[in-house]
Amino acid sequence: MGGIKIVTDSASDLAPDLAERHDITVVPLTIRFGDEEFLDRRDLTPDEFWSRCATSPVLPETSAPSPGAFQDAFEKASGAGYDGAVCICLSAALSATLQAATAAAQSVADDFPVRVIDSRSITMGQGLMALAAARLSAEGKGIDDVAGLTHELITRTRVFGALDTLDYLKKGGRIGGASAFLGSLLSIKPIIEVRDGVVEAESRQRTRTRSLRYLVDKVRQQGTIEQLSVLSAAAPDVEDLLTMLAEVYPREDTILADVGPIIGAHSGPGTVGVTFLVP
Repeated sequence: MGGIKIVTDSASDLAPDLAERHDITVVPLTIRFGDEEFLDRRDLTPDEFWSRCATSPVLPETSAPSPGAFQDAFEKASGAGYDGAVCICLSAALSATLQAATAAAQSVADDFPVRVIDSRSITMGQGLMALAAARLSAEGKGIDDVAGLTHELITRTRVFGALDTLDYLKKGGRIGGASAFLGSLLSIKPIIEVRDGVVEAESRQRTRTRSLRYLVDKVRQQGTIEQLSVLSAAAPDVEDLLTMLAEVYPREDTILADVGPIIGAHSGPGTVGVTFLVP
């Protein structure tokens, strides 16, 4: 077969059909509700996750894949005849996923080359990098070119989100610079940004409608962008955001992504967001 296999983890929020279409292997993280444990998107879909969140007495927790899960993905790629793999991971500042992938890459290094890359991003910021890498691989580029493009995209990827609650972010311990929001008036609708791999406070909006318009303005201010994805954590008003964004980016080219259990466990229900690549 030849070529470079693209591997990522389920924090990328790549839909299974989109990953399959681009020949991307997605290694699942684990989600826990109390004593119950599930593999992200294999045992628990985003819809099932949000249904559980609505009724569970405990907030969900997440954990990284084992090195063995990544090693299995790399060995399957090697067995299928790929020349090597580029593995694009959830920000190392937020998870031990990169460490697990690195250990797995080292274990197969004698037989199969793997480049493990810290996306310094989350959700479809990470997912857009994986898609771009997969397209380059499909063009027949080698591991150096594919890894090089991915490294370049790290500084060109933007992720913004409008949260409906800070409870999940605070409980999950991933609040980072967004701690600036704590103690704010309850009416404040926080906007977060993923910056240098961590969650930072970006702005405060007074209403949900203003939050949506603010996200649209962030896209508009960039002028030309290469790709846009809209993120929804079971948000009832995501169609409103899509309609607003159609003013600045073609609706038919926009990727709508469900925020799954891994990111959703920290963002909470109702979150909407945008992620895009700048020139």
